[in-house]
Amino acid sequence: MRIITGEYRGRKLESPIGYDIRPTTDKVKEAIFNILMNDTYDAVVADLFAGTGNLGLEALSRGARRCYFCDNSRESLRLVKTNIEKCRAQNKSVILAGDYRKALSGIREKVDIFLLDPPYKDGLYEDCLAEIDALDLLSSDGVIIAEHGVRDFVPDRAGRLVKVREKKYGKIMVSIYRHADFPEEETDKENDTTDAAQGESLI
Repeated sequence: MRIITGEYRGRKLESPIGYDIRPTTDKVKEAIFNILMNDTYDAVVADLFAGTGNLGLEALSRGARRCYFCDNSRESLRLVKTNIEKCRAQNKSVILAGDYRKALSGIREKVDIFLLDPPYKDGLYEDCLAEIDALDLLSSDGVIIAEHGVRDFVPDRAGRLVKVREKKYGKIMVSIYRHADFPEEETDKENDTTDAAQGESLI
């Protein structure tokens, strides 16, 4: 597991032992940041189920101003701290211990990019989106990236947040949410897919 590009390019991150923590693969991570493109630069980011800090550190490497790393697992928090130190990103990082509700309540500014990668099949997506909306944490032009299994339920809408696009990478789906009033180009969700196994990409 490594940082793909940017200031920390090539830095190897400490990986978990066992299957309690499931890092995002490099292929899906690269696809996520291709979706974000220039949105990452100078952004405030929240890696809400940080795991190893893989996604949040990639965002910092690509120019994000600050990242909140949130998790309720002691092992995850240890990995996040270690990997932040490996990248020497302490001055841009905030670690919040606790579940996503506690973490969200500890964020005192608007967030431009939320990265959601909770344990699959735990049914946390809808509640998490609703909490972000209720606390009005997403900036007006902000984006939420939710990684999930292809069979996991994620809502089309949560309050003022709407799913504007979804992409498929093998057995993984990435759903993109924005504010309902954000001007978004029309997207055909049914055809907007990628089969990572075949190496085809629409990004």
